[in-house]
Amino acid sequence: MATVANPSPLFSRRDLLRRAGMGFGMLGLGPLFGSNLSLASAKTESALRPRSPHFAPRAKRVIHIFLNGGLSHVDSFDPKPLLSRHDGKPLPSPNLVTERPTGAAFGSPFSFERYGQCGLPISELFSELGEHADDLCVLRSMVSDVPNHEPALMLMNCGDNTLSRPSMGSWLTYGLGTENQNLPGFIAMCPEGHPVKGPDNWRSSFLPGIYEGAYVNTQYETVEKLVENIRNPRLDLKGQRRQVDLLQFLNARHQEARGFDPQLEARIQSFEQAYRMQMEASDAFDLSKESARTRDRYGTSVQSRQLLIARRLAEREVRFTQVWHGKWQPWDNHDEIEKNHRKLARECSQGIAALLSDLKERGMLDETLVVFGGEFGRTPTVETRNGDASKMGRDHNHYGFSMWLAGGGVKGGTVHGATDEFGFKAVENPVHIHDLHATILHLMGMDHERLTYRYASRDFRLTDVHGDVVQSILA
Repeated sequence: MATVANPSPLFSRRDLLRRAGMGFGMLGLGPLFGSNLSLASAKTESALRPRSPHFAPRAKRVIHIFLNGGLSHVDSFDPKPLLSRHDGKPLPSPNLVTERPTGAAFGSPFSFERYGQCGLPISELFSELGEHADDLCVLRSMVSDVPNHEPALMLMNCGDNTLSRPSMGSWLTYGLGTENQNLPGFIAMCPEGHPVKGPDNWRSSFLPGIYEGAYVNTQYETVEKLVENIRNPRLDLKGQRRQVDLLQFLNARHQEARGFDPQLEARIQSFEQAYRMQMEASDAFDLSKESARTRDRYGTSVQSRQLLIARRLAEREVRFTQVWHGKWQPWDNHDEIEKNHRKLARECSQGIAALLSDLKERGMLDETLVVFGGEFGRTPTVETRNGDASKMGRDHNHYGFSMWLAGGGVKGGTVHGATDEFGFKAVENPVHIHDLHATILHLMGMDHERLTYRYASRDFRLTDVHGDVVQSILA
């Protein structure tokens, strides 16, 4: 019986026979690859390669503008005149239970005007969006599960408020890949640090790591600080290519000896993508290449800069771009909501309007789905602390709140659903977060019940076992 000298302890006899048999088939490829046979066979197809959707999509990409902390719907896109008439008085029915005690009705300190042919009411906070009223589809009946930031953020981003699950951007890049292999398919931008729950908001969880969101700290303006280590100070691109090829060859040999390992595969893919990013990321994040007129149109705030970057990433076919307002939870205004909401809106309203105008003028809005909102809304009643309402803020409200969508196959100039006459609870056509996710996936050409990944002996999906597409808002 033939023996093999120094057999590797990593192989069982069954592995050895299987791999030896497969090796004979590779001999016929020798003339094609010559001495590079081992390296050629080690190369793997990109996990981010573009893939066909389940059906014809309406949108090719998503820009998610996240007002983390919770925008007040009754102060922005859901006016409640009766609330103002009851200002300072108890509501006719008992207040719903929220995270903290609330007291009397708190009429909005902001005025509303109607805009566009549709007559959509928008508060003075976002008056710049008035020119786009006929492009907006406002969902006034959004519903979440609990009035706490951590679980609400996880539900909005990952479809589950308690367990570790892949984020929406990870699901989309897993299902569709991305057109641009030189940039990540999923980019999360947040200035000055992370929001509550940090990278869990853009994690890939049990999906392969290549689908995890790439975080960019947009407080910085230079490309070298926006994307760390984007340039190698010691090697040019040609030298780095040789280095990466050797590294990938060794990694592939390592992987072949141990069988498929998702973490190792993700590492191999990330090295390749990091090399390719040097060629395009420097250009994508360099706003000096925009005209002064364009930069002025967006404004000078950090929000304005990252919204302009979002447009540049959309041009480069990044599949999912998430634009967070800032570190922690800036829109969480339990105190002085008039002062704080006004300041925050001033930082982003001009930039959002410029983004929509820019996308429309470039013929991109029809294929770009823009999603706007926070993890929940805020109460129509004033928050109280030890019976004191002098701080004039609002508590968290998951019973009913507003978000809007634009472009990407939705009906513009429309309002879907309604909250009660005071804005406390969704009472007409409620839209749960699972329904929102199902609808976003549908607009991207994906059936949310078919986009699954097998893990721990069951098939998982973004919407778990829930979710219905909101058909009435589709154009």
